[in-house]
Amino acid sequence: MKVAKGFFWAGVQAGIKPNRKDLALVYSDVPCAAAGCFTQNLAKAAPVLDAEHRLPADGIRAVVINSGNANALTGPEGLEDVKTVREAIATELNVSATAILSASTGVIGVRMPAHKIVANAPALVASLKPDVMGAAEAILTTDTRVKLGSRVVRIDDKEVTLTCICKGSGMIAPSLATMIAVVATDCAITPPMLSSALRQAMRRSFNALTVDGDMSTNDCVFALANGASGVTIAERDMDLFVEALRQVCEPLAVGIVRGGEGATKLVTIEVTGGASNDEAKRTARAIANSPLVKTAVHGADPNWGRLVAVMGRAGVAFDLERARVQIGDVELFAAGRPFDERAPRASDHLQGPEVTLRVDLGTGGSGTARMWTCDLSAEYVKINAEYRT
Repeated sequence: MKVAKGFFWAGVQAGIKPNRKDLALVYSDVPCAAAGCFTQNLAKAAPVLDAEHRLPADGIRAVVINSGNANALTGPEGLEDVKTVREAIATELNVSATAILSASTGVIGVRMPAHKIVANAPALVASLKPDVMGAAEAILTTDTRVKLGSRVVRIDDKEVTLTCICKGSGMIAPSLATMIAVVATDCAITPPMLSSALRQAMRRSFNALTVDGDMSTNDCVFALANGASGVTIAERDMDLFVEALRQVCEPLAVGIVRGGEGATKLVTIEVTGGASNDEAKRTARAIANSPLVKTAVHGADPNWGRLVAVMGRAGVAFDLERARVQIGDVELFAAGRPFDERAPRASDHLQGPEVTLRVDLGTGGSGTARMWTCDLSAEYVKINAEYRT
């Protein structure tokens, strides 16, 4: 996998979690423009409180991420621990502490063992290399697989590379944010332009998914741009750059859903016939978060009535007489009447590992949306019933 020039990555075990890497670092050998998207949950974790008011900005050099402890709802001590971690990493990198961003993931309400990160900062920095795998492994919690990707786009006849790592498998329902992700790119771009591009790309990638409808206290996406490619993004290049950002993030967003806690099926929801794109997305999100829809998918039950019920309660314009429901390519409801004789074919589709649900709100409008979710299984309940114990 091609890695953005001038970026180095590391992952080590610091003892926050037993027998697994749990401390990651993303570092640029030159200062970066940086931007971020953060959780809209008002119960924000200490790393989010520390970082969100500092971005967008120039001069950022690194992001340090730990797993195993969220450093969330930990009071003033949580912010002190963020400061301690940033200073320890800055000392090892010989940069200012203001050039360091941090993120945490794991159990909420337990004080961060910052001393473990401080003790392992030298080993973390010493293991930096132009290979993302160690860092991608170290940020995982209940994820079943690493999530990483790269995209190359040509601008002014030169290559710009975008490299991304992310984690997330539960407590996923972002709002202009996501689980934890870092996108590194070797173009030059102003911080405000990078921030705008990131937010646009999020709408059709990390913000178009849900695993369980719960929004974390720690969700964040960081974007770093160091200019090492020699390419500067101008206004005329923004559409191309935004699309490249989307393309590197979207497969990872799908990967989060595919590896969702207890998930056995990836579910794609496509909504048409909305009065607007926003109304279509509200419907898609309502369907994606419906426990009844998700359990029906898990059991391969072509219960189209649950889909119509969600469409009717989504709080958007809806015309029952013109609405349509498809499971896969099988139309089960249209023009106000069911086609239950087709249910066995729809059930066959639901038994596969990838499921598509298509609905039309019947307004005649041009609004469309797409979201990804997963089924709801007994294993999800087991994982989250035992998360702290």
